[in-house]
Amino acid sequence: MNTAILIVICVVAGLLVGAGGYYFIARIVGAGIVKKAAEEAEVVKKNKIVEAKEKFIALKLEHDNAVREQDKRIQQQEQRLQQREQQLNQRQGEIQRSLNEANQKAQAAEQRQQALDYRQQEIEKMHHEAEKQLEQLSGMSAEEAKKQLVEALKDEAKTAAMSYINEIMDNARLEANKEAKKIIIQTIQRVASETAAESTVSVFHIENDDVKARIIGREGRNIRALEAATGVEIVVDDTPGAITLSAFDPVRREIARLSLHQLVQDGRIHPARIEEVVAKVTKQVEEEIIETGKRTTIDLGIHGLHPELIRLVGKMKYRSSYGQNLLQHSRETANLCAAMAGELGLSVKAAKRAGLLHDIGKVSDEDVELPHAELGMKLCEKYGEKPDICNAVGAHHDECEMKTLIAPIVQACDAISGARPGARREIVESYVKRLNDLENLAMSFPGVVKTYALQAGRELRVIVGADKISDKDTELLSFDLAKRIQDEMTYPGQVKVTVIREVRAVNVAK
Repeated sequence: MNTAILIVICVVAGLLVGAGGYYFIARIVGAGIVKKAAEEAEVVKKNKIVEAKEKFIALKLEHDNAVREQDKRIQQQEQRLQQREQQLNQRQGEIQRSLNEANQKAQAAEQRQQALDYRQQEIEKMHHEAEKQLEQLSGMSAEEAKKQLVEALKDEAKTAAMSYINEIMDNARLEANKEAKKIIIQTIQRVASETAAESTVSVFHIENDDVKARIIGREGRNIRALEAATGVEIVVDDTPGAITLSAFDPVRREIARLSLHQLVQDGRIHPARIEEVVAKVTKQVEEEIIETGKRTTIDLGIHGLHPELIRLVGKMKYRSSYGQNLLQHSRETANLCAAMAGELGLSVKAAKRAGLLHDIGKVSDEDVELPHAELGMKLCEKYGEKPDICNAVGAHHDECEMKTLIAPIVQACDAISGARPGARREIVESYVKRLNDLENLAMSFPGVVKTYALQAGRELRVIVGADKISDKDTELLSFDLAKRIQDEMTYPGQVKVTVIREVRAVNVAK
C-alpha cells in the first residue's frame, strides 16, 4: 500500500516538474516569435508607406498630364471659335453688300419698267391710230377683217390637219398592222386545229329495213312514244339502211340516237321499254356532259370552275354555231387567247378562262330574251367568276364596254376561230343583206354616184361625182365612211374603203 502511494507521489511529482519545464521553454520560444513578428510588421509597414508614396506620385503626374491636355483642348476650341466668328463677320459683310446691290438693281429695274410702260402706251396709241387709218382706207372694220382672216386660216388649217392626220394614221396603221399580224400569225400557227361542221339532222344507221317496222310499232305507237319521250322528230322513209332524227336541240338528238341503238340491240321495243331506255340514256348523257366538261377544263389547265359552269361547258359538245362545233370553237378560242396573252405579257390563265367561257350563254338552260354575250356574263357573275372574266365574256360582241385588256383579246380570238375558211357556214340571205347594207350606207353620203362591195364585203369601192366633191374632200369622205361602217355594222375582219373620183372631158369635133 505504501509502495503504491509512493509510486503515485513520484508520478505526480514528475508531471509537475515536466509541466513547469514545458511552461518555461514555451515562454522563451514565444518571446522570440513575438519579437520576430514585430520586426516583420515594421518592415511591411515601411514597404507599404513607400508603395503609397510612389502611387501618390504617379497619380499626381497623371492628373497633371490630364489637366494639361484639357487646357490644350480648351485653347484649340477657343481658336476655332475665333476663326468661326471671323468667318461669320466676313459672311455678314458679303450679305450686306449683296443686299445693297439687289436694292440698286431693283430700283434700276423699276425705272426700266416704268419706261417700258410708257413706251407700251405710246405703241398702243400708234396702233389704234393705224387701225383707224386702215379702216378708213379699206372700208372694213377690224372685227370683219379678223373674221375673214380666221376663216381663211381655218380652211387652210383643216386641209393641212387632214393630210397630217392621214399621214399619221397611215404610219400608225402600218406599224400596228405589222405587229398585230405578227402576233396573230404566231398565235394561229401555234394553235392550229381542224374545223368541224354539224347540222340539225342525225342519221341512225340500221342493218336491215325490217327494224323500221318494229320501230314504228303497231299503228305507230312505238315511234310516237319515242318522239314524245325524246322530243325529236323521227323520219322513217324509203331511205335504205337509215333513219333520220331531226331536232334543233343536239342533246335531244343524241339521246334519241343512243336510245334507238340500245332498243335495236335489245330487241324489245314497246312504249314502256322506250320510256325506261330514254330515262336511262338521258342520265348517261347528262353524266357524259359533266365528264366532258371536267375533261375539257383539265386539258386546258383551268381550275376552280363552278360545277354548273363545268356542266354547261360539257353541254357545248352537242351545240353548234353556224355549223361549227361550239366546244371545239371554245377550246380553240381559249388556246388562241392564251397564246396571244402570252405574246402581249398578260395573264395567260385569265385569258384562257375567258376564252373558254365566252359563248357559255349559248347553252344556257334559261330561256331569256338576251344576247348570248350578256347572258353568259350574267351566268359568270352568278357562279362567282372574277369581274375581268365577266367583262370579257359580255363584251366580246360589243354588248357592253370593254374594261380590261383581256376583252379585246377574246373578241379577236373569237373572230379568228370563226372566220377561218370552212369553220362556219353563213345563211345566204344574211350574207347578201350585209352586202346590201354596206352599199346602201355608202350611197347615203352626198356626192356618191355608185358603190360596189367586193371580196365578200371586205372591200368597198365608192365612185363620186367629180362636179360634186373635190380631191381634198375624197380623203375626208373615205375617213367618215370607214368610221360609220366601224360604228354601225358588224363584219368579220376588215373593210377597205376606196373612194374614186374621175374627171372626164369629152368634146366632139364636127
